[in-house]
Amino acid sequence: MKILLPADGSPCSLRAVDQLIATIDCLREVPEIHLLHVHLPIPIGRVQAHVGKDTLHAYYLEEGQAQLLAAQQKLDAAGRFHTTHIHIGQPPEVICKMAGELGCDLIVMGTHGRNPLAGLVMGSVATRVLHLAPCPVLLVK
Repeated sequence: MKILLPADGSPCSLRAVDQLIATIDCLREVPEIHLLHVHLPIPIGRVQAHVGKDTLHAYYLEEGQAQLLAAQQKLDAAGRFHTTHIHIGQPPEVICKMAGELGCDLIVMGTHGRNPLAGLVMGSVATRVLHLAPCPVLLVK
């Protein structure tokens, strides 16, 4: 079983990590966990005139690692091996694309993240993932 666990460092995404850890023993086999952070792209425009491609790539990597740190620490403390992925793009589309490419059986994610434009009942990213996902989605409030 393969599980995709998108995380953005928000309290809700960390609750999704906790929920996965709490219920993982109910599964028949030890799952392959893929921890994913999707960074929104920085509008390129004039940025590239002042910042090189390597610097921008290093920024994305450093920021992504910082956002995944708490989730990684929780998984490590629980003794759960995981693979990390850091991508750039629109989070719902990248999450669903990664789930398909990795052949994931389940996506476990929080209902609200760091996006200030989140919906009233459920975040806009979670709502979009529900519509696009190639596999079942477990949303954690």
